[in-house]
Amino acid sequence: MADGSLSDMTTIAVTTWSLEQTAPTDLLPAAVPEGDVRVVRSEVPSPEFSRFLYASVGGDIRWTDRLGWTYARWLEHLDRPGVETWVAYDRGTPAGYVELESQDDGVVEIVYFGLLPGFRGRRIGGHLLSYGTARAWDLAERWPGVKPTTRVWLHTCSKDGEHAMDNYRRRGFRLFDTKVEEEPEAATPGPWPGAFPA
Repeated sequence: MADGSLSDMTTIAVTTWSLEQTAPTDLLPAAVPEGDVRVVRSEVPSPEFSRFLYASVGGDIRWTDRLGWTYARWLEHLDRPGVETWVAYDRGTPAGYVELESQDDGVVEIVYFGLLPGFRGRRIGGHLLSYGTARAWDLAERWPGVKPTTRVWLHTCSKDGEHAMDNYRRRGFRLFDTKVEEEPEAATPGPWPGAFPA
């Protein structure tokens, strides 16, 4: 009889790839998409807005690690020096975002990157990743006391969108590590039931 323990859960093998750039010249920018697409920094720490972006972008690809965060934890994270959220807008509507985090010794991680499902496949992602990566390289210019960037890195996994790895490589990111781990299989949370068309 199942007792609800981890051993009773179904697991899936998840491959995680880590990629990096080690010089600003590594960045290979994508073409700017047609239309009124803008990328703007969200300068006021807003747990409500950041949680909306996180749940809306990651809901169909099983981003779950921050869903249980409290308001206070979101605010503490967003208010840290060197943490930035850059949001792509298509005709004034949020289309996706990039979250940057300054780490030790001039390292900046692209912690989250993605588009809301309705904006995928419209060439916004390549532009947003290009713009966000460029902001990772010049992050220290906006944060006194943060060391100049010497390395930008990120990770993606087999649960992410099917075009994620290709987009990263086309922007000049190079693979430096691969790991495969078993994870509990979780339902796609979505921002709310029925938000994603089948």
